[in-house]
Amino acid sequence: MHNNDTPPSMRPSPPTPAMPCRRFLKTSAGAGLAVASAAAAAQSFPFVPNQRYPDPAIQILDPSFAKYRIYSSTVEQVASGMRWAEGPVYFPAGQYVLVSDIPNNRIMKYDETSGAFSVFRQPSNFANGNTRDRQGRLVTCEHSVTRRVTRTEHDGRITVLADRFDGKRLNAPNDVVVRSDDSVWFTDPGFGIAGSWEGEKAQAEQATTNVYRIGADGSIRAVETGLVNPNGLAFSPDEKALYVVEWKGTPHRSIWRYDVAADGTLSNKTKLVDANGPGALDGFRVDTDGNLWCGWGSNGSAQGKPEDLDGVMVFNPQGKPIGHIRLPERCANLTFGGPKRNRLYMASSHSLYALYVEAHGAV
Repeated sequence: MHNNDTPPSMRPSPPTPAMPCRRFLKTSAGAGLAVASAAAAAQSFPFVPNQRYPDPAIQILDPSFAKYRIYSSTVEQVASGMRWAEGPVYFPAGQYVLVSDIPNNRIMKYDETSGAFSVFRQPSNFANGNTRDRQGRLVTCEHSVTRRVTRTEHDGRITVLADRFDGKRLNAPNDVVVRSDDSVWFTDPGFGIAGSWEGEKAQAEQATTNVYRIGADGSIRAVETGLVNPNGLAFSPDEKALYVVEWKGTPHRSIWRYDVAADGTLSNKTKLVDANGPGALDGFRVDTDGNLWCGWGSNGSAQGKPEDLDGVMVFNPQGKPIGHIRLPERCANLTFGGPKRNRLYMASSHSLYALYVEAHGAV
């Protein structure tokens, strides 16, 4: 975006009589909770920030992580009341975060300056992953029903970037990232059509669950077809490597690393991270030092204590875990925001949490 005004495309859609736009207001200090002025569409959970510094929720697993922890910063809950929060993206021009609430079929908006939390778009076609392109436009994975990747233009028009491959419908676009050459990369597992929770149950038309690249000319090709339900993805700061979460089939959840050629071809597939047990990788972002900040929680097995896993796990570029940010809810995805790109926004089950860190999101 080239000015400080919020373009029409990034303003909340006007409410309809059937679904009024809900405003969420902060309660008294101590609760740190966003509460709906009308009936909430899902449960809101109270949260009491840690009173003492340093916040014990930020755990240093390796001494190299200490420089990223701000001694006098604590985890905050900035909004609550979602059913399954996913796909946060930050818009610096307007100083707000958009976050998907998939089962409620809506995208929510958290205003960083006022603290307001409101409906941005509903229906959202069960939007999941969101990102911002190099021109400041919203790019969204519509997870079910439409099963497509779209771009919201500055004037509010919706442009369909991809909804088919080889003449067949996509499965359920999940997460998305834009490279500096304006190519759009997204994953296409089957979650959005596997049942009725994140959309509508439907038959998959693609024989495999792929990673796709949409070129600046609009062409689409499958750059990886061998992963079982690929999920989150991100580039290294220099864009020479692509990281992709594989949800199943390794046998644990894993992050694979690929070398990226100038034409977008992938090679040298290497396992960078293995969850190695009950830990579950999901969406993630990369900072300017190349560390991977990953949504983390339980994979649903009987192993371990889920409450000890919930939060964000940080891995260095070599795949070593160096830090853990503990949250009271499982974190599905996150983004760096704030004017300095050093405020970590974490979409976690019912709530959106935030933490200032001494790391900056890679652009």
